[in-house]
Amino acid sequence: MSEPFYITTAISYPNGPPHIGHAYEAIAADVIARFQRAQGRDVRFQTGTDEHGLKMAQAARAEGLEQRAFANKMSRLFQDMCDKLNVSYDRFILTSQPDHYRASQAIWSAMEASGDLYLGRYEGWYSVRDEAYYDDSELIVGDGGEKLSPQGTPVEWTVEESWFFKLSAYQQKLLDLYAEHPKFIQPESRRNEVLRFVEGGLSDLSISRTSFDWGVPVPGSPGHVMYVWLDALTNYITGLGYPDDTELWRRYWPANLHLIGKDVVRFHTVYWPAFLMSAGLELPKQVFGHGFLLSRGEKMSKSVGNVVDPMVLADRFGVDALRYFLLREVPFGQDGSYSAEAIVNRANAELANSFGNLAQRTLSMIFKNLEGVIPETGQAEEDQALLEQVAQRCQHLADNFERLAFSTGLEEWMLGVFACNAYVDTKAPWALRKTDPDRMAAVLGTLVAAVRRLAEAVRPVIPASAEKLIAVIDAGEGGVPIAQPQPLFPRLELEEEAETAK
Repeated sequence: MSEPFYITTAISYPNGPPHIGHAYEAIAADVIARFQRAQGRDVRFQTGTDEHGLKMAQAARAEGLEQRAFANKMSRLFQDMCDKLNVSYDRFILTSQPDHYRASQAIWSAMEASGDLYLGRYEGWYSVRDEAYYDDSELIVGDGGEKLSPQGTPVEWTVEESWFFKLSAYQQKLLDLYAEHPKFIQPESRRNEVLRFVEGGLSDLSISRTSFDWGVPVPGSPGHVMYVWLDALTNYITGLGYPDDTELWRRYWPANLHLIGKDVVRFHTVYWPAFLMSAGLELPKQVFGHGFLLSRGEKMSKSVGNVVDPMVLADRFGVDALRYFLLREVPFGQDGSYSAEAIVNRANAELANSFGNLAQRTLSMIFKNLEGVIPETGQAEEDQALLEQVAQRCQHLADNFERLAFSTGLEEWMLGVFACNAYVDTKAPWALRKTDPDRMAAVLGTLVAAVRRLAEAVRPVIPASAEKLIAVIDAGEGGVPIAQPQPLFPRLELEEEAETAK
């Protein structure tokens, strides 16, 4: 049986519609899932939405909707985004689902049985926007002299009865975890941040609220709902059937990878492993905190008016072009910038002009000159050298994708594409048609084999386009003529250029 691989995204907070950052994480996780499937792994891929918490309750009230109705309405937008972007999840989880309530209450009970929970009184700073508690020493001062969270969000002084988790008891256990498993937190910059935070000392964590009721009820403690992050993190095990000893649980836990944004690394690498240790459960193997996508170098914000709907981008540029751009443009783990011009330039230069044109002219020459019948691969030394070079570049892509270095992997892939285009220019099959038709056929057969190998390698990134190309080539096996090829990637234009051309 193939080796299991369980990957999750952070579940999105649907108090507003999805933005490009949500799309970026979903697409990256999908590329990893598709890549691992292509390596023969038995992949389980989960994403979803985090529907509870004060921020959601406030957003529902502002819309004049009942909390569950608002949550379901907004979560639908995130699932629609994933479907639009060809994200191949196995489960889209909602934290308002009954099995998630059951799992959250089960992990609570397990932590309580470990003696790690106690009832007390919380007095301190809370950020509704972050759904996070902050110590006074972590706060920063805003332009108007007001106190803000480290993320620059408003905080309010909160006083209420609360259950606490003995996080302070897990400081050394967490430091031991980071030392024994140095790849547990990636990239290295995130690991260093977490190490510094934990080495600075951990306070016990308030894990229940009584000031609102939209959340998972605390077992045996009427009036208390769970702190939204305890409930949210539990989704990763809910989706495998916890607390039951299900086949999914036995097969896929512990997770191979939690893929998350850098702003929620602390919750996933401090709180989550401590909760799991307390409950006596195995820890995930790795947490990777990717960077932010900036709009022309600026952080996206509704007040600035630069928040972009990923559905609009997908309609405008094409799903595969958008997917390719996001993974090719930004070294994964770092912050990166995007703009309409950057998407158009990258997609045109690499997908339309380089790979798309290579495939189109190769298949068109076969359709026109060989009655659509794909010829055998050339056996000349130069033909085999090209195929070997393409195979090496595709292997380099795979090696880089294995360590989540997507932009480097795609750069290697492009070198394979360039090698094919250089081979076309050197061999000039259009000239061979008159002087040496057999050699022309061998050159075109070599190119088809190379193009198919390149399409297979890049399929996790541009699945619809790659599968369409592979289907055309595979339909021509056994001497069956191929249909007239159609361009894979239409050239994109900026809206201003399109207007000028009219």
